[in-house]
Formats: sequence, C-alpha cells, structure tokens
Amino acid sequence: MNVAWDDLRTVMMLVRHGSLAGAADALGVNYTTVARRVRRAEKALNQLLFERLPEGCRPTEAAHLLAEHAVQMENTEQSMMRQLQGAETELSGVLTITAPQLLIASFLSPVIDQFTKAHPRIDLRILATNDLLDLTRLEADLAIRVSRSPGDTLTGLRLLKQQNASFANQDIAEQIASDPKAIIDWIVYDAHPNVPKGIGSGFPNNNVRFRFDDMVAMVGAAQAGLGVVRMPMFLGRASAGLVQVLVLPPQPYADIWVVGHPDVWPSQKLCAFRDVLVRYCKIHRREFVA
Repeated sequence: MNVAWDDLRTVMMLVRHGSLAGAADALGVNYTTVARRVRRAEKALNQLLFERLPEGCRPTEAAHLLAEHAVQMENTEQSMMRQLQGAETELSGVLTITAPQLLIASFLSPVIDQFTKAHPRIDLRILATNDLLDLTRLEADLAIRVSRSPGDTLTGLRLLKQQNASFANQDIAEQIASDPKAIIDWIVYDAHPNVPKGIGSGFPNNNVRFRFDDMVAMVGAAQAGLGVVRMPMFLGRASAGLVQVLVLPPQPYADIWVVGHPDVWPSQKLCAFRDVLVRYCKIHRREFVA
C-alpha cells in the first residue's frame, strides 16, 4: 500500500466537512479533484472509504480510521512548520496578520504602512476579519484581537486597555444638550438588544430605535443622525461627524491583544512587526480611554 499524503489529507477533509464542496473549499481545490483523490486512495488501499449517497458521501469505518491517523500526521506537519517559522532569522518572505476590520481601518493602517516601509522584503498579508483564525493551523502568524483573555494555548501581549462610550452626530448631540429629558433614540447591536446599562440619571428617557448586526452599519446610521451608538472610544473618535455625548459615561471594554502560537512567536519577522505595533500603540493609547 502506498497512499500519497495529499490523498490522505483529502480523505480526512471529506470526513471532517461531510461534502465534496466543503472538503474542496478547505483544501483550496475543486470538488472533482477531491473525488479523484478519494478514488485514488480507495484504489491504493483496495477498500471502500465512502458510500456515495444522494445526500452526499458517508464515510466508512475505514475512512474514519484513516482520518484519525491523518489528523495526527497533520498535527506533526503543522508543528514542524511552526517550529521552522519560529526559528527564522531572515526579514523576508510572507508574514500573515489578522485583525478586525474596524481596527485596521480606524487604527492599524499606519502600523502597516510603517512596517512595510521599514521592511520592504517582507510580503505582509492582512486578513481583515472578526473570526478567530486558528493560529495552531497557521491560518495566520499573528492575530490582533479584542478580548478579555488571549487564549491559554497562545502567547499574548496586551497592547491597549480601552473603554466604550456613547457617540452621535452633531445635531443629535445638540438636541440632547438642549433637552436631556427628551427621548433619546438608540442604535444597538443585535447581541445586546436593549438600552445600554449605566446611562446617567440626567437622561431618563431612552428608546431603542434600531437594531443592527454590524458595527459599520451602526456607525453609518449614527453619522446619518438616526440615533446614539455605544462604541469603543477609539472608533467613535475616528469616525467623521461623530462626537461623544455624555449620556453614557465611559465604561470598561475588552482589551486589545496581539497573540501568536508559542512556536512561531520568536520569529524575527514577528518580532519586527510587534516592535512597530507596540511602539505605535504606546504613542496612541490615550485614544482608547477617557
């Protein structure tokens, strides 16, 4: 028996994702390639690995056994790659950073600019997402996260403490200042659908006008004068046309961390990026708190 690693990995991904399309997306190939690799593995092993059903591919016991061992092989491969990357001393090649979209757009862009000018031989790749990418699987080299805890299995450095507060456009701010007892319309996040807690006693009448599932949309709605939004202070201060209103006093908010896998953390590329990032955050830390 001689089964290529690509074929074993494909069997593992098909077991993991349950469909040709899901396995293909995970592997970055098309579904016909997945089907071809599975057939090749079955031929090499002389065993049926998947039952072809109208609703998809059902793995056999043999496929489950193969996938279990392939996971161990994958873990070993990833450990090797992380340790090799952690031992790198050259300031060249690809470096992948992930961070939330709003943090990149409203704060981190100058860091990216400074770093690439200082290290032109490094190909910096930015993954702008709120998803927690798997650093163990090398989906990114470093992650900048808004979190109360960076994760027990990761090495982390707290960059910034931050607070949130209430922001509105100038017209709404003036209305509140002239009549603080009038009804204040709020734009809130779906996950926290009620009027925020901690509103000052001088503002007794509050109403949820809109619920959104996206902070970019909430910022736009506040800029258009649709209501007041609670948001991180750095974001409110960076958003054109918004001013802080004292309806909601500044409150503690999750810290900003940079995290990485312990194996990869010592890499000179990662150290160089962290140096630029930490220096910039120290200079601008007052933007995040009252």
